[in-house]
Order: sequence, then C-alpha cells, then structure tokens
Amino acid sequence: MAADQCQFDQTFSFAPLPLKKSSLQEKDTAALLMKWSMLGRISAQSFSFDQNFYHYNRDKFALCFFKDPAVVSTLRNVKDGAWMPLETEIVQVDVEPVLCTKVSMDLFDPLYSCGILTFSGHVVKCFHDVYPDYDKLRQEEDSEHYYAVGREERGEFLFRLFKHLCLGGELCQYEDNIDPYIRTTKLIYKDLISVQKDPESKKISVVSTVLKVWAHDDSGRCYPGGQEEERTFAYLIVDPFKRHVTLFYHHYGVGEFSR
Repeated sequence: MAADQCQFDQTFSFAPLPLKKSSLQEKDTAALLMKWSMLGRISAQSFSFDQNFYHYNRDKFALCFFKDPAVVSTLRNVKDGAWMPLETEIVQVDVEPVLCTKVSMDLFDPLYSCGILTFSGHVVKCFHDVYPDYDKLRQEEDSEHYYAVGREERGEFLFRLFKHLCLGGELCQYEDNIDPYIRTTKLIYKDLISVQKDPESKKISVVSTVLKVWAHDDSGRCYPGGQEEERTFAYLIVDPFKRHVTLFYHHYGVGEFSR
C-alpha cells in the first residue's frame, strides 16, 4: 500500500526487511548495552523502499517514512515507563543531515595523545563534587580537551555513535578503559553503514546517507520522545543503491537487566 501523499506529489512506500542478526544482539555487545543501561532501549529496524532517494528529497522521504502504515505499525514509544505503540499521526518531521564519511577508526587517535586517555587506553579521572566517577572523556564543551577531536569530526556519525554509547542510559556503569566503547562503536557502525570500493583507485567510501530525525504530531514532538534529551535519538540511515533504510534509535531511561 502506498504511503500518504507527500509534498510535491512524490511518495515512497516501505516494507519491513527480514530480520537479520545484528551486532546489537550479539552476546558480548548485549552484555555491554545492559551495563550501559541501553539494553532494550536501543534498536535498529530496516525497511526497503520503492523510489529513488536523493539528498534533495530527504525531507519528503522522512515524512513519507513516518506516515507509511508498514512503518507506523512497528514504531514504539515510552509512555508512563512502558513501551507502547506510537498511536498518533505524524504531521511533520524535522531532518538534520549528518556527516558520514569515515571508513576507519583513526578519528579517535587524538584521544590517546591529548590527556583524556593513558597510553593503555584507560580513561583519566578528574575530581568532581557531585559525580565521583567523573572523567575527562565526558567533560563539557568548556573543557580544554573537548575539541581534541575537531569540530567537523565531532559531527561525523561515527563520533556521534561513539558519544551515544559513552553517555549511555539512566543507570549507566561507565567503562574505565576506552576499548569497549571503540569496539562496540565499530561493530554497530559496520552494521549500519554501507560502503563501496572504487574499482580503479581501490578507495573505499561511504554510500549511506544519515539523517537525524524528530517526528511531530498535532501536539508537538512525539518521536523518538516528547522532550528534548541528548541521549534520546533517532536516525534514518539510507542506502540509496539497495533502497534500504534503517531506523536506528534509543530512548533514554533505565535499560533491561537481563536478556
């Protein structure tokens, strides 16, 4: 069934893709997500779509996505502490294009040389009156180390994913060493992002388009949450060649304590 009519008379229709095993479900990853209070609150759902996607029609694409019955039937949101179907009509979707060009983990190299980490990867602790486990990895923007990874690089989806995992959920138990964050970021990123190799230069490049999205109903913002919260997020990750899109989202709160 076609999605509701979108602006400029263009529509996209969506169909759920067969479930495949994700890195989010792997035993070691799930154990870390539980420790970080994200288990059961972070998820990835994939769909196929029927029209060509171009960067200029991203807003129409996102609106059609959140209006399509095949998508809407799968959406959930937290209400009074419980997961519930999103039983509301989406009338607007805010879309923020997210830079996504990285094909290696070199982005994180500056963390090892600026004083945030020791040579072995341990996170340097710092004194804090309120938070005894405060460390240099999670300092605010006024920190001297905040832009050790540059401004543009911090906008990359790879870094955003890393930051989401580092911040975690409501009862997050933070890691003393950077390795679990780096390893998990790499696994999830590889799952979500599509790449291609140039046959002549052999250079690998990202072909996915990443869009951060917020959906609104008649009352205002409703998905992925009703209130703005840095640790509640939703991204549409589009592979324009395969015509696949993945909704990758997390709703901040207390994660599950068992699988």
